[in-house]
Amino acid sequence: MSLSTGSARRSLLQIPTGIWVLGGVSMLMDISSEMIHSLLPLFLASALGATGLTIGVIEGLAESTALIVKVFSGTLSDYLGKRKSLAVMGYGLGALSKPLFALASGIGLVTTARLLDRVGKGIRGAPRDALVADIALPEIRGAAFGLRQSLDTVGAFLGPLLAVCLMLLWANDFRLVFWIATIPGVMAVALLIFGLKEPTSQHAKTRKNPIRRENLQRLSASYWWVVVIGAIFALARFSEAFLILRAYNAGIPMALVPLVMVAMNIVYALSAYPFGKLSDGISHNRLLAFGLLTLIAADLVLGISDHWGAVLAGVMLWGLHMGMTQGLLATMVTDTAPADLRGTAYGFFNLVSGLAMLVASVLAGLLWDQLGASSTFFVGALLCAIALMGLAYKERRHR
Repeated sequence: MSLSTGSARRSLLQIPTGIWVLGGVSMLMDISSEMIHSLLPLFLASALGATGLTIGVIEGLAESTALIVKVFSGTLSDYLGKRKSLAVMGYGLGALSKPLFALASGIGLVTTARLLDRVGKGIRGAPRDALVADIALPEIRGAAFGLRQSLDTVGAFLGPLLAVCLMLLWANDFRLVFWIATIPGVMAVALLIFGLKEPTSQHAKTRKNPIRRENLQRLSASYWWVVVIGAIFALARFSEAFLILRAYNAGIPMALVPLVMVAMNIVYALSAYPFGKLSDGISHNRLLAFGLLTLIAADLVLGISDHWGAVLAGVMLWGLHMGMTQGLLATMVTDTAPADLRGTAYGFFNLVSGLAMLVASVLAGLLWDQLGASSTFFVGALLCAIALMGLAYKERRHR
């Protein structure tokens, strides 16, 4: 045990300071965002009277917007050879959107705030991932992505936990919680500005358009396969807003509903770094397959029963799936794309995944309203099974 602990400590010490700073920035912004997002479906449904379809459309538009915007920010970061300024802009927009949630009296302003927040996420996402790839050595790249994702996810469970505490303290006052959420958002921007020094670009100083045909032709078939797999994952994993609604329908008191996101993100945070490190030494497709099997299990548990224990088990399995796959997919993009086109590669990956996420969330909302909550999760499991068959086909072709 001591040898294993010592090895893990040495591995963490090998990770550059810049990765820790990026992880800290992600953590603070996720605290801010998840304080709001863990309550937003309840706010929409209980305070504003939104239907499942309306929530699905808002969430689908928001998450797909974030992913689609990444194609432009990633390409621009490759063209400029500078990534930090775009990341600062994206995190700044995220911080500026938070007060709008507190001010919203209707679905329109909530939608505007959600889209502005996700545009910020889209602007920062690809340059930030490309910064991780630029800073980390190839032999620890999976561990670096896993660490950043783990710190990000620490914020993702601290945010809902703070939301629960404040909702209990202030008698379910959504708006007051939304105001408090602006503080860690501002802290994230400050840490990025003052705490990270961007590495000097190792590529040519002459600016070239990354999306010219000759550049795009350098993106290999292996890269486009990762893009397809990412899209199928997005189809199979609809918005987490439906996990929150499932918990609320199970009879969990409103103030305590965000605890399901705490449980999910604790599992996610604890598993992201170990699975990221594991991905440096085993077959990526095999690990993706295990992630899909875990998501199938989560969907089936959530679909079969709405008992609070089943909901808790389902969201924890969901978190384990996220820990297995999210850092891994980012690593696979890096491994299959040229170094000077990493931002563009992340951008196209997220463009396709964003469109798939929009379709998935709208479909989830329709199923929720027309056929009930269980149907949403059963269809998710079916899509996972299709993705699993695609991975198996790919493996057989490579043998």
